[in-house]
Parts: sequence; structure tokens; C-alpha cells
Amino acid sequence: MIQKQDSYKIIGIDPGTNILGYAVIEVSGRTLKILTFGVIKLFKEEDQAAKLKEIFLQVQEIIETYLPQQMAIEAPFFGKNVQSMLKLGRAQGVAIAAAITMGLEIHEYSPKKIKQSVTGNGNASKEQVSAMLERILKVKIEAKYNDATDALATAYCHYNQGASLSPGEKKLSGWKAYLSLNPEKIKKADKK
Repeated sequence: MIQKQDSYKIIGIDPGTNILGYAVIEVSGRTLKILTFGVIKLFKEEDQAAKLKEIFLQVQEIIETYLPQQMAIEAPFFGKNVQSMLKLGRAQGVAIAAAITMGLEIHEYSPKKIKQSVTGNGNASKEQVSAMLERILKVKIEAKYNDATDALATAYCHYNQGASLSPGEKKLSGWKAYLSLNPEKIKKADKK
């Protein structure tokens, strides 16, 4: 039988090469608590390699401080500027590498999926996402940068995808899947 943990933590990341958003939430049963959220500013770094190194080091520092078990990260979206998308993909890859080296489970979500999870509308504005997070989490979100709110939305989206699942626990797709993971239930049912 799968043992559930009482609580676990999720780090949400909104990747970027100038500003990277992050958020860490703690899940206890159905209760969510924001542990931290903010941005990593990378403007002062002059070249791309220095920015990527800083992302790696700072994401690892956040992980070491808050000890999340899972990372939810926003997938890059396809825009008209291919160079921007490549830079964004590199930032995402470095953040993922930092989490992998720390032993976290990694989960990626599209911007549309994140908005859908938070507001019910995949085309919601950033303001609508922020307002809904305030209602859901019962906090006032005063983020100077949307990137921090986007990271919080990404962590919340991941929570929503497995709402009551703890790290390592599997989502089941039906009765057969449940029984395949819990064969003792078949024996008990046969005895009745």
C-alpha cells in the first residue's frame, strides 16, 4: 500500500534570462501555505553563460533553504522571436538541471495549462491569475514582477494536477489500475 506523507513542498519556476520567478509552497493535506516567492534578477550579468550559472546556483540555494520534493516549471511558449525562445529554453534547462542534481521530481506545464488550472480559463490575463491566487490562497499578493506570481501559479497548477497525491504516489486511471497496485484488495473481495 502506498504511504502518504503528511506534508510536502513544491517549488514553482517561471524561467527567464533577465528575471526568473520562483515560489515555494507547502502542502499539508488540503492546506496550502506560501513559504516564499520572488524573483532572481539577472540584468547585471553581462553574458549568457554568467546568467545561466547564476540561475543554477540561486535555484539550488532556494532548494537547499526550503527543501521541496517537487519542481513545477513553466514550459517555454513559441513566439515570433526564435532567439528569445532559445534563451528561455536554456534558462528552463538550467533550472531543471539544478533541481535534478538536488533529487527533485520535475513536472512541466504550458502557460495555457497553468492559467486554466488557476482560473478555469486558459486565456486569462496575468491580472486575473493574480486575483484568483489571492482568493484561493487567502493572501494579498503584492509582487512587483509578474514572474513571481507566474511561478506561484505554476506551483499551484502542479498541486491541482495531483491535489491529494504525495510525492511518489501515482494517479490511478481506473479500477484495474487500483487493483494492480493493491492486490490484497482482490483477495479480501474474493473472501466475501
